[in-house]
Amino acid sequence: MNVWIDADLCTGDGICAEIAPAVFFMEDDGLAYVRESKEHFPDLSADHSFNENKGQGGTANGVARIPDALLDDVVEAAEECPGECIFIEP
Repeated sequence: MNVWIDADLCTGDGICAEIAPAVFFMEDDGLAYVRESKEHFPDLSADHSFNENKGQGGTANGVARIPDALLDDVVEAAEECPGECIFIEP
């Protein structure tokens, strides 16, 4: 599954980061970002490319893969988001 945030809709409330801190984090610009880190995919080879931009390994207006084990948290974060800026797709 993939998740992405539309930064234009993000209200900066940080609810997503509270619900699913392994997937979302807040940056100094007041916006939420999705992270894709190697810790989420320990079984992948070392040469796999991860989104390691934006300082802490996150992307805004970019798509990041999420582990199946965190899908429920991501869905809850998307449902609770006041800006309705979190999008989940296969």
